[in-house]
Amino acid sequence: MQANPAATHRKNIRVAQVAPTIFPVPPKDHGGTERVIHDLSIALRNLGVEVTLLAPSDSATDVRRVGIWPSLFSLETTHGTVPPSIPAVLEAARMEDLRLRLDEFDIVHCHGEFFHAALLGERRRHSLTTIHWRVDELDRAIFFETFPDLPVAAISAAQGAMLPASNRAGVVHHGIAEDRYAPGDGAGGYLAFVGRMTDQKRPDRAIRVADAAGRPIRLAGTIDVGNPTYFEREVRPLLSDAATYVGPLGDTAKGELLGGAEALLFPVDWPEPFGLVMIEAMACGTPVVAWDRGSVREIVEDGVTGFVVSSEEEAVAGVARARRLDRAGVRRRFEERFTAARMARDYLALYHKLLEA
Repeated sequence: MQANPAATHRKNIRVAQVAPTIFPVPPKDHGGTERVIHDLSIALRNLGVEVTLLAPSDSATDVRRVGIWPSLFSLETTHGTVPPSIPAVLEAARMEDLRLRLDEFDIVHCHGEFFHAALLGERRRHSLTTIHWRVDELDRAIFFETFPDLPVAAISAAQGAMLPASNRAGVVHHGIAEDRYAPGDGAGGYLAFVGRMTDQKRPDRAIRVADAAGRPIRLAGTIDVGNPTYFEREVRPLLSDAATYVGPLGDTAKGELLGGAEALLFPVDWPEPFGLVMIEAMACGTPVVAWDRGSVREIVEDGVTGFVVSSEEEAVAGVARARRLDRAGVRRRFEERFTAARMARDYLALYHKLLEA
């Protein structure tokens, strides 16, 4: 099927951003995927793209929105325990919203899991999928073998290297709104950890590093629903006056936490596909001391915006060195590399490439 010349050359292309159903867009406090979708939608609109957001009804992004059902988060808040089939029902409703409107869009950009690939059919060639998770497990292997013609935008080169060649459409690093976080002076005298309380993110490792470095640490984030015993088993016994858990934080409180921190510890123990909190810290001028897993070397410029390490001993040394980095320089590199405006330009280039293919 030939590309539609009118769509290819239309000044303002029409793009659907198809969000997951778990959290509203933007999220209330946690939800990195939904934060990225929000920032991308606004930045694309600012570039003249006609954006339609297919998202839960409790979303508040200032673009045209489609969807009558609230997020799973909202349903659980209202009703308490819900049937385990509710996520699948919400996803089916999202796909029906998309099916009814497919002809309204030049590009369909999906941020969900799997079902959109079957729905799109011939429209897969004019779609883009962003996977905000690891892609090296069996579920993805089956998915990509079934849909080798589905264009996928990797969120890091590390993630992209795990994709089959036929699915690779390009790499677009995440970005966030440039004015969301203000530079901080790091004068709080503590280290910070922000992330899910799970063995993938290793807050226990962060506490040990802070203790060995002689620094207090403040930990923020949700207790992972997929690994609910980890916090009680591995983290709570390590908490003290010097290692405090403050729970999940919204943007304002997160900015204050990161801006006052000497450094962010990012001790991940999995093939990190991106790591949004690293660029949130950089937006605050806060250096990042991060484990060399997945995307970390693409995001952290060693000796400029932080340090890439491979052990707790190296992390302790990195904490001492991080205090000597130029925080204004860290913020400047964020502005040059990780804004939502840059992310939107990169995605827009991919949209045009798909339309012209």
